[in-house]
Order: sequence, then C-alpha cells, then structure tokens
Amino acid sequence: MKILGVEVGDERRKPGRHGELRALLERNAALRDVFAAEPASRRRLDELHRWQSHRLLQTHADLHASPRYRAAVEFFFNELYGGGDPRARDRDLQRVHHVMERLLPGEALRALMLAIELEILSQELDADVVRHLPAGPITLESYAEGYRDAGRRADRERQIELMGSIGGYLDHVVRKPIVRTLVRFARGPAHAAGFGALQDLLERGLDAFEAMHGAGEFLTTIRDREMRAMQRVFAGTADPFEFDDRPQPGNHKK
Repeated sequence: MKILGVEVGDERRKPGRHGELRALLERNAALRDVFAAEPASRRRLDELHRWQSHRLLQTHADLHASPRYRAAVEFFFNELYGGGDPRARDRDLQRVHHVMERLLPGEALRALMLAIELEILSQELDADVVRHLPAGPITLESYAEGYRDAGRRADRERQIELMGSIGGYLDHVVRKPIVRTLVRFARGPAHAAGFGALQDLLERGLDAFEAMHGAGEFLTTIRDREMRAMQRVFAGTADPFEFDDRPQPGNHKK
C-alpha cells in the first residue's frame, strides 16, 4: 500500500517470503537462552559483551568524541550491538509482528529486519567465541584466540556488512522527509499495538543519522576499521585492534 507515494508495509512480501519477520524474531528470542543450562557460560557471555562493547568504543573513540558522530556511534554499539537481554521486547514483537509489517514504511521495516538479522548473527558468533575462549579473564590475547578458533570468517564479514546496510537504509530514510514523517506518525499506533520499544529504537537511529547530515564517511570508516581488525585477528597479528600504547579493554562493570 502507498501513502503519498510512499510504500507502507513490506513491499517485498511475495509467496515464500511470508513469515520471514516472524522466523527472524523467533530465532532471535531462542538465542537468548543459548546458555540457559550453563550458568558459567552465561556469565562468560556477559563478560564478553562488556569486553566487546568497550573495545568498539575504544577503536572508534575519535568518532565518539565528534559531536557530529557521537549519537550514531552510541546507536550502533550500544543499541545494535550492546549485549543486553531484551526478552520483553522479543515477546512483544512476536505477538504483534503482523501489525508492524502493515504500519511501518517499507524501507524502515527493512532496516529493522536487518537489525534483527544482525542481532541474530552477533548472538551466534558471541556464543561460539565463548565456547572457544581460554580459561581466565578475557584479555586481548585470549579474545583473539577465541575469535580465531571459533572461525566463521564469512559470517564475520557478513556481520560488518550488515552494519553498513542498516546504516545505509537509515541514511536513505532521513533523506526522504515523507518517509521520516510517516515513521513519526506510526509512533502512537506502534505503542498502542505493543511494539513501541522497537519503534523508539528506529526513531533513535533515524535521529542519530539525521544529525550527521550525511553518513557516508561514518559508515565507510566503521566498515574499513572493522574489516581490517577482523583480518588482523585471523592473521594472528599481535595487536589486531591497533591499540598501541592505549589501555586495552578490560572487564568493566555496567
């Protein structure tokens, strides 16, 4: 359906694509409990999330210090890849996904689906790293060892590309005032329908990208740095994240 010439809902819905969002949501929710029967691994996963979140902010500290990019950095690394356990959000989304498909502009819905796909992939990769981490506190060396031993290089590349794809969709949406307005109009119905948390997530992402006035340089910088870091980890480089003399990420309390 089109409103003011803008597609609302998933314009890609074709035979065989029906239920794609539901399947993504179910898979994402199931991964929350990947270590439900292994308390030690669950704690290890929390430790890994803290370490990785700190590493990302350290790698991109210059972007985070920039007024132009700060909100976008926080959106990517705290919202999209910040760990956490949003089980209530998962339950709500599974309950109302069919309403969300009808209400949101197609491009905004696609960005959200990519964000869910990114979360699924990140959860799978994190679980594999936990299974391969050496014993003891997570250090740069032990993290790199667990990362390499877990393998899945193609999935690591996909993870980085997904971040760029999500950013590209958001950047495209903020350049189309009508779509941006439709997303705002969906706020009330979204909260009433039970997916206000995801609507708010989408709006925070759009606000962050709108503030940049063009995300090309930001997205390219993130992609190039993360690809380089991934390649250096798999190559066994001693300082894969190029921290040099800066303090390495450690265990930080929330």
